[in-house]
Amino acid sequence: MRVQPFYLACLAHASYLLSDPASGLAAVVDPQRDVDLYLAAAAEQGLTIRYVFLTHFHADFIAGHLELRERAGAEICLGSRAKAEYAFRAMDDGEELAVGESRLRVLHTPGHTPESITLLVLAPGGQEPVAALTGDTLFAGDVGRPDLRAALGWPARALGEMLYDSLHQKLLSLPDATLVYPAHGAGSLCGKKISSDGVTTIGAQRALNYALQPMEREKFLDMVLADQPEAPAYFSLDAVLNTQERAGLEESLERTLHPLTVPAARAAQTEGAWVLDTRPPAEFAPAHWKGAINIPLDGSFATWCGTILPAERPLVVIAHPGREREAAVRLGRIGFDRIAGYLGAGMDALRSYPELLEGHARLTPPELAGRYLVDVRTPGERAQDFIPGSRHIPLSQLSARHGEIPRDEPIVVYCQSGYRSSIAVSLLASWGVPATDLEGGFHNYVNFHVENRPGG
Repeated sequence: MRVQPFYLACLAHASYLLSDPASGLAAVVDPQRDVDLYLAAAAEQGLTIRYVFLTHFHADFIAGHLELRERAGAEICLGSRAKAEYAFRAMDDGEELAVGESRLRVLHTPGHTPESITLLVLAPGGQEPVAALTGDTLFAGDVGRPDLRAALGWPARALGEMLYDSLHQKLLSLPDATLVYPAHGAGSLCGKKISSDGVTTIGAQRALNYALQPMEREKFLDMVLADQPEAPAYFSLDAVLNTQERAGLEESLERTLHPLTVPAARAAQTEGAWVLDTRPPAEFAPAHWKGAINIPLDGSFATWCGTILPAERPLVVIAHPGREREAAVRLGRIGFDRIAGYLGAGMDALRSYPELLEGHARLTPPELAGRYLVDVRTPGERAQDFIPGSRHIPLSQLSARHGEIPRDEPIVVYCQSGYRSSIAVSLLASWGVPATDLEGGFHNYVNFHVENRPGG
C-alpha cells in the first residue's frame, strides 16, 4: 500500500491518501475540508477513493469527510466508540478492512479523545504492521493532549489515563520499524513539543519522545497535563461540528462568497458583522476601514480568526482582489461559514468614502520612550526576553483583559515580528482604545539595540 502525505502548513495538519495500485482503490485519512487535492491526486493516479477515515473528531479544523462522501462517494469510517449524526462504518478494535489487495487494521487508542483510533497498514499477506497512522494519539516528539474535551464533559485526567494505556498497551507494542504518520506537525496546538518531522518510527519515539520514557502513570499524567498551550475558543465548536451533518464547503462558498458595495458592507457592519481586513500589517496601518479587525492572510490566519472572532457573527472580508476565495476557504477550514460577502475591489472601493477610513503610524525602537508598552507574545516567548517595563497580556487573553490597559497613556503593542501586534492594535481600536505597534516587533527592537551598542 502506498502512503501519500499532504501537509497544510498554516494549520500544521497532515492528511494521507492510502492507495492499493493493483486494484486502483484508495482511502483518505483525516482530510482537510477543501478536498480538491485528494480528488486531483486520485484522478492523476487512476484511483477510486472508496473510504474516508477520521482518526477522531478533530478540534482544530473541520475535516473533509462529508465532502469526500458527496464528491467521491466515499464511505465514512470511524471508531465504534464514535457518535455522529451521519451514517458511518463503525470499526471495532482489531477489525480489518480490505482496500483492494491491501489491508488496514483499526486500533482503538483513546486518550486525546475518547473515540480516537490508530490505523495500521499491514504488510502484504501478513499480520505485521508496516505503518501506523496515529492521528493525534502519537506525534513525532510528543503525544496528544488529553485536555481538549474538558468543555464537552470529559475530565482531562480521565482521558490522560486512557492515553497512557493506549500508548503503553497498544502503540509501544508495535515493532520498532513501524513507520508513524501523525496528523500534526510542529506548530499545532494539539501538543506542546511536536517535532517538525513528517514521519518517524515507533523505535525512534520509544527512544526520544519525552512522554514515552519509562514512568509511572501518575508521573505521566502530571507531565502531559502541564504547560499545554492555550486552546483557541473555536476548538470545542469544531469538535462538535465534525460529528454533525452540515453543508459542504463548496455549497457554503457559493452561498456566501459574493462582492459587496460599500453601502452594503456598511449595512452589514451596522447589523453586527465584523469587518475582517486580511491585508499585511504594513498596508493596514496607514489606512483601513474604521473598526476593522486586521488578521493578515499571510500567517496563522485561520487559527487567529478562530481565537479572536466569535463564530456566530457574520464577516465582511477585505482582501487583495483575487484573494477573497482563499480567505473564505481558510475560514471554512475551521467552520467559519458565516461570511456576509467581501468588499468588491478591495480597499480601492473606499476611495470615495474617506470618512470610513482611519490609520496609525507604526513606531520604530527609538520612538518607544515614554510609551506604555504591551507585550502580546506567549508566556514562553516572554520568558526568553522582553522590553523592560512592558506589561504582558498574551494576544489570546486580550479580549478578557483589555480593561487592564490605561486609557490616558500612549499605547504601543509589540509581538515577535509585528503580525500579532497588528491584530491587537485593531482589536483595541474597535474597543475605543487608541494604540499603535512596534514595526518589526521584538526582533526589530533587539536588532536595533545590538547595532547601536557602544563599540558595536
